[in-house]
Amino acid sequence: MELTVKLEVFDGPLDLLLHLIEKNKVDIFDIPIVLITEQYLDYVGQMDTKDMDLMSEFLVMAATLIRIKSKMLLPREEKEEEEEEDPRQELVERLLEYKMYKYASFELKDRQYDAAKVFFKEPSIPDEVKDYKEDIDYDELLSDVTLSKLQEIFDSVMQKQVDKIDPIRSKFGEIEKEEINIEDQMIFVEEYAMLHGTFYFRKLLERGSGKSYVIVTFLSVLEMMKTGRLRIVQEKLFGDMLITYQKRQAETA
Repeated sequence: MELTVKLEVFDGPLDLLLHLIEKNKVDIFDIPIVLITEQYLDYVGQMDTKDMDLMSEFLVMAATLIRIKSKMLLPREEKEEEEEEDPRQELVERLLEYKMYKYASFELKDRQYDAAKVFFKEPSIPDEVKDYKEDIDYDELLSDVTLSKLQEIFDSVMQKQVDKIDPIRSKFGEIEKEEINIEDQMIFVEEYAMLHGTFYFRKLLERGSGKSYVIVTFLSVLEMMKTGRLRIVQEKLFGDMLITYQKRQAETA
């Protein structure tokens, strides 16, 4: 009896690479190129498609992975003045850019889904009502107006303008958007963890401020915990998290 294997469908080679990275739970900044290349080539070898343009894209990426793998297997020349560039750097940048656009497409899809739930009603006001204008007798309206009343009205309008000013926020200066991203924060968290070894999450938050800083730092810690770089212990519900840095095997050898 023949065994039929159904492969997952991916939008392109970068989509497949992201899937393999997440499946193996590896750090996108430190891709184990040998493992990922073997799994990638195994998938390409099982592909059954008549779309030659799509197939050529997967083959080009396969050649790129093999080239990177070859470079990393070759002995490196020792250079005193400048450090040799990682052969994976360009691939990592392409993956990060693709991941950003992929998640942005998910956000747009969610907004489109929410927009589909919105309904509106076409205007149905009769022309007679829409075109109706009330006749105003200005002589009667201004018959009892005096300079004193006009002054009172003017003072009232000016006081409303004063009341609109927030006594606290109006004294603030310019509000600048916090520029922080998860990739840079992961680098900072790893350096902090290597320096301190074991520390509490709240101590990590003392290096910045703002809601976005807390969120991005928390996501960075979770991402590094997923890849095995950090170990987290929380003794009680809503308590502070004790974080321990896990050294790599190469570092402990």
